[in-house]
Amino acid sequence: MTSSDDFVLQLIIDRSLVSHDAVDTLRADLEATESIDSIDGAIIQKLLEDQQLSSLQLAELLAEESGAELVRLQDVAPQAAVLEALDVQVVKRYKVFPLEMDDYELNVAVFDPLDIDAIDNISHLVGRSVTTSAAPLDEIEQAIQKFYDAVESTSFFDESSAEQPTESEDEYADSTADASEGEEAPIIRFVRKLIGEAMKRRASDIHLEPLENRFRIRYRIDGVLHEIENPPKRLQPAIISRLKLMSDVSIAEKRVPQDGRINITIGPKVIDLRVSTLPTAFGESIVMRILDKESLRLGLPELGFFSDDQENFERVISLPDGIFLVTGPTGSGKSTTLYSALNCINNPDRKIITVEDPVEYELSGVNQVQVQRDVGMTFSAALRSMLRQAPNIIMVGEIRDKETAEISVNASLTGHMVFSTLHTNDAPSAVSRLVDIGIKPFLVAASVRAVLAQRLVRKNCPHCKESYQPSERLLDSLGLRASQLADANFMHGTGCEKCGSTGFRGRVGVFELFNVNEELQSMVYEQASLVAMRKKAREMGMRSMREDGIRKVLAGVTTPEEVLHATVVDSI
Repeated sequence: MTSSDDFVLQLIIDRSLVSHDAVDTLRADLEATESIDSIDGAIIQKLLEDQQLSSLQLAELLAEESGAELVRLQDVAPQAAVLEALDVQVVKRYKVFPLEMDDYELNVAVFDPLDIDAIDNISHLVGRSVTTSAAPLDEIEQAIQKFYDAVESTSFFDESSAEQPTESEDEYADSTADASEGEEAPIIRFVRKLIGEAMKRRASDIHLEPLENRFRIRYRIDGVLHEIENPPKRLQPAIISRLKLMSDVSIAEKRVPQDGRINITIGPKVIDLRVSTLPTAFGESIVMRILDKESLRLGLPELGFFSDDQENFERVISLPDGIFLVTGPTGSGKSTTLYSALNCINNPDRKIITVEDPVEYELSGVNQVQVQRDVGMTFSAALRSMLRQAPNIIMVGEIRDKETAEISVNASLTGHMVFSTLHTNDAPSAVSRLVDIGIKPFLVAASVRAVLAQRLVRKNCPHCKESYQPSERLLDSLGLRASQLADANFMHGTGCEKCGSTGFRGRVGVFELFNVNEELQSMVYEQASLVAMRKKAREMGMRSMREDGIRKVLAGVTTPEEVLHATVVDSI
């Protein structure tokens, strides 16, 4: 037990918690065992095991004798930083459990507040003074199991049940076995493995959702959420506190949403995550978006452009002035397309400035401005200042209001190329959206050069895809004619370890590029209907998203089901 066992045992006898005769009988039995180092400690342990003495009785006795506060540990939920202060080996060796901590002091629940040697050793380990509260031994052991051992036994990171990494993914698989891992608290290892596994599985988001009876964790992979094995519900407070601590947001604030960022080294890479917290009925929900800088180096073919579309796209983004808009719902890849466009035209002879909320990716050679509304740095305020910096190209994260739209239009009319995004369902609708915001039609006609609408569809896994023949129903749903089927190369994935048995690996865009020429400028100025503008654009060669998706189906890039799910039929 502890170095004060003889004193504790005498207290037990003096307070008549156990009779002197019972202690003598146990002592006689145990003295025959040569391997016991502390007879008094073994007697106390035996009294507890035989239930002649309860842990609560002993805790109350020691609290009274030492003047320490008696605490009960059934409902404690220390912050992650507090749990990290003591390693699992320390808490098990000294039978202690950390409760609270500040810059100078650590408060721990202990079995024996009279064990001065143990308290001094813990103080030396943490570099703080240690105050103690007494707690029943069985409750300390249960708390250790709940917050330390249980994390290590959580099995959803079992490599045998997960997709096997490719050679390039080994870094993520190995990243969870750092040489220093033994020195980390289990909650820290849990979070590192959570992020490392997400990277290995190519997830774009990690969702941690407190439900009534469980703590659900899901990865979004290729746009689809996949639930992994849930950690124990009791670990929810510790995991959330750890993530909030890493995100540099207030751990104490649980009533309002908060946003933060995490930079963590996984293997040889520094991973950047954008973190959002949201209070819910059963705790705080956390979503972590993984910002993969590798996607910035995607070429235009990797985005999903065929050669003719790519040529048209490159012509538009190389124009000297005007507005180029990318539209689509949240999660349709608008930011990736714009970043890839900037990366494509980022030459030393051009000055590029962006204003974003937030800055998602750091681009070499680009001046990036973070919106900070609390100090008045809004999109419109940033734009005004940016124009005095004499940029060639401006990227506005999103046109949300009239003021931002007006400044963007004026910038495009004074010799700047402006890139931005809008939330509209198709490309021609962006023109009407700007007019609805409050921009005069003649200004929209004069400034907008092109609009790209896009959606994302999953690509067939290159490792398990094979030829197949879709059903007549699917072909009819896509509106495919017999003449189009002659050179068709229908493919679908059968599922393998590389794609997690989904048949898909990665995503690709389907696009609709609306070029505003002189005829369409006149129609915008005259406020022609969307139907009329769309019809004119189709006559001039604009391909709808559904038609672009069909081309990718015929080329074996994706499946009919994906295109039907992501696009709507074009009625014109």
